[in-house]
Amino acid sequence: MRKPLSKQILDDVLRDLGIDDISRTTIRQCAMIGGALEQEAGEQFSHLEFGVPGIPACPIGIEAQKKALDEGKCSIYPSVQGLPELKKNGSRFVKAFIDVDIDPKGIVPTVGSMQGSLTSILECSQLQPGKDTILYICPGFSAHGRQPDILGIKNIFFDIYEYRAEKLRDKLESYFKEGNIAAILYSNPNNPAWICLTEEELQIIGELATKYDVIVLEDMAYLCMDFRKDMSVPYEPPFQSTVAKYTDNYIMLLSASKIFSYAGERIAMVCISDKLFNREYPELKRKWGIARFGDNFILNYLYTNTSGASHSAQYAFSAMMEASVEGRYNFVRELRNYGLRAHRSKEIFERYGFHLVYDKDMEQTISDGFFYTVEYKDMSNGDLLAALMRCGITAIPLNTTGSGQCGIRVCVSRLLSDQDFELLEQHLKLFVKLVG
Repeated sequence: MRKPLSKQILDDVLRDLGIDDISRTTIRQCAMIGGALEQEAGEQFSHLEFGVPGIPACPIGIEAQKKALDEGKCSIYPSVQGLPELKKNGSRFVKAFIDVDIDPKGIVPTVGSMQGSLTSILECSQLQPGKDTILYICPGFSAHGRQPDILGIKNIFFDIYEYRAEKLRDKLESYFKEGNIAAILYSNPNNPAWICLTEEELQIIGELATKYDVIVLEDMAYLCMDFRKDMSVPYEPPFQSTVAKYTDNYIMLLSASKIFSYAGERIAMVCISDKLFNREYPELKRKWGIARFGDNFILNYLYTNTSGASHSAQYAFSAMMEASVEGRYNFVRELRNYGLRAHRSKEIFERYGFHLVYDKDMEQTISDGFFYTVEYKDMSNGDLLAALMRCGITAIPLNTTGSGQCGIRVCVSRLLSDQDFELLEQHLKLFVKLVG
């Protein structure tokens, strides 16, 4: 682009798409705006908005899924509980890379982690009278925050920016002591900030979850992607950090989408702690005739939702986890490319006056990974996003992630070649000329 698109062109696109406030756009809306502006410009944009995998899918999964299809699995309904081999390999995978023991019966495949979180939120909100609210540690994946709204479930959130370490205890307890919090949800590593909760913080969450009988929903979409330490060797430390070390009230959400770049098949699993799976709730018995948490999760909520995850994709997921556990496939090594892209693109943003928003895990600089967040001077979310889009860069504003800070989320997955980085730099040059 030789010059920025006019404000009128952007306004026309927003009007055509029915968007009144660019600072409140969802990820999908940002992608739509970017696509429309790209057509207007007739040139390629730098797409930083959509967290699609930027690495080829794991070939072991592809071959296993092909084999399942060739054997006719597509004509057979999958068991809603999950394939026995997936449950077994899922349990092994959790032990190998997280160092947590979970009975295979608590490993349940879902149609992506989105279904896993939706179903978990739904069940947690119906367990005990008065415990009807979901608490989010933000910033977070914006779609997670929409799920309770769609379900008609109460939810609240806070930005962790000012509440790290021991400050987190007081903040959480101020919510938990009200007695209405059914579950708490966060991602670790974090989407969008890429901060990682410390062991101290996870212990605080776990202790308070036990004290106040709150269920922790731990989204591990980016498992082992804190590249400051090498978590690639199965059954050997360091392991992925988890709240499961500090409480039995947990559900972990693991997805094949980013770990194995298998996003298109929408396959993931929930990992329900043994104690929670077997816990009986009188309210579930009254409503559904089944008291056990795990049985209700599978036989009522999942079954009526999708009747189970894709049969052939379960074979793929199982095979990929089995190969990882046995050391035949190093998924962490494959993912390190994201860290290299983050490091390179951060340098470009900083060269043009941008600064990291969420920059530290206590005293340690955040890892280079799939996402990071940047701000520019004192520009508001809306003004910053509008100016970037006029200059050929699409991203999402931080306020849509529950953040109280100004800035954007940068996803590095579509920065694939030297040309992509050169294009990003060209677009940022235009941006600086536009806003000064």
